[in-house]
Amino acid sequence: MSTAAAPGSTDPGQEAVPGADWRGLDGRTVLLTAVVTAGVAAGAAVPTTLGLSGRLGLGPAVAWVLTGAALLIASGAGADYIRWRRTRYRVGADRVELHTGLLLVKKRSLARERIRSVDLTAHLLQRVLGLVTVRIGTGEHAGGESTLELDPVLRAEGERLRRALLERGPTATSGSHREGELVSLDPRWIRYAPVSFVAPALGGAAAGAVLQVSDWFGAQGQVIEWVGDRYRDTSLLSVIVLLAVAGVLAGVVGALGLWVEMWWNYRLEREPGGTLRIRRGLLTSRSVSIEERRLRGVDLVEPLGVRLLGAARVDAITTGLAKDDEEQHGDHNTLLPAAPWPVAGAVAAAVLRETVSPTGAPLTAHPVTARGRRLRRAFWAVLGPVLVLALLGALLTPVLLWIALGCAAVGLPVGVLLARDAYRSLGHALSGGYLVTRSGALRRSTAALERAGVIGWTVRQSYFQRRAGLLNITATTAAGAGEYTVYDADAAEGLDFASEAVHGLLEPFLERVPAGE
Repeated sequence: MSTAAAPGSTDPGQEAVPGADWRGLDGRTVLLTAVVTAGVAAGAAVPTTLGLSGRLGLGPAVAWVLTGAALLIASGAGADYIRWRRTRYRVGADRVELHTGLLLVKKRSLARERIRSVDLTAHLLQRVLGLVTVRIGTGEHAGGESTLELDPVLRAEGERLRRALLERGPTATSGSHREGELVSLDPRWIRYAPVSFVAPALGGAAAGAVLQVSDWFGAQGQVIEWVGDRYRDTSLLSVIVLLAVAGVLAGVVGALGLWVEMWWNYRLEREPGGTLRIRRGLLTSRSVSIEERRLRGVDLVEPLGVRLLGAARVDAITTGLAKDDEEQHGDHNTLLPAAPWPVAGAVAAAVLRETVSPTGAPLTAHPVTARGRRLRRAFWAVLGPVLVLALLGALLTPVLLWIALGCAAVGLPVGVLLARDAYRSLGHALSGGYLVTRSGALRRSTAALERAGVIGWTVRQSYFQRRAGLLNITATTAAGAGEYTVYDADAAEGLDFASEAVHGLLEPFLERVPAGE
């Protein structure tokens, strides 16, 4: 028998308080496992049958596949039955304990005072049966040892656990605020889904999926030949354009479907006691809770396509969100999906209990030399590949010379536009109790970080920055990304900004130069 304890726990096998009863998972987990395994077996049955039928004949191939599917389903259901019988949990006054395992028994516990998140998820089959998966986490970077998972329990039990474990008593918070629903889904926001960077990625994935499936059936060559026959009399440029358009359309459809699945039924609520709760999902429902006392600010994120349409999403800068290997979702800390700027600003202000969002504060512009640095980087980013293509073209084929010319003709203007936009995006400011920093072109980020949440400063200055009188200054925090940087600020002004943002933190390392020297 082995014992594993989460960070912050002492003796995972200690006795719970009197009256805290051991509870088990819901027994219908075995049925769920059997159904899911049957679906996997059915998906693999067709290509497997076709592959075996060439050697054994259709009848024996079907018999072997059915036998294998039955064994697979029975094995999966049997293993889950043992897991269900051997899993128990209880909630005491000080600790939450979980015991599971047959040959390798694990006894784990989390101190209730260290619990930062209780998230509920339910896929379609669980929702039909009224079940949820409960993830109880401390928000520490310690893999699965910082999280307990109860999969599954009744929805009512999941809600009871969430309320009990996140209840901290009345909180004293300042600023204007309201409880209840802060914002809910506006279906018109779906128009921002196709302009995200997810769309082209999904288009490429769709083309790859077609080739992969055709390869399973041994028909990949026929598919490529069929496409070639359709466009035999079409110029190469036209074929490339048509395939690109088809990929974009597939990506747009995929992005729309993904958005609907992720954000349908979305709503953001403030619960009594100071907890923000995000609920969303069409087929798989998700519930994420964030304690306001762990909130250190917000990040207004504007990918290029979304920004061109006047929208932004709002992410939370907070400690205590699940960070194990199974919860590395990019949307886990998202408070608001891409929405119009006025909506994003209003939500950011409501979340921070401010009348106006600090992300809208006027920002200090950066020196013109910062623009020159970005223009030079863009120039060399384009010129490097162009020179390589030109060299290969001179040695191998003139076609590469034409490709190099096209890359230069397109890449240089695009690079200049992005570099100038990146410079215009630079800025920083102090707004009340928050320091604000903005940067980025393809993904512009405006972070409002609570000044009290800054635990350190990192100042970096390269040789070229020293010649230009610039520096990067990074605010270190225990929340969110861990660090938020002001890029290419004026050296003197940037240090003054950091010194004023958190009094006394950077001052011991500064040497004030008298005026006129």
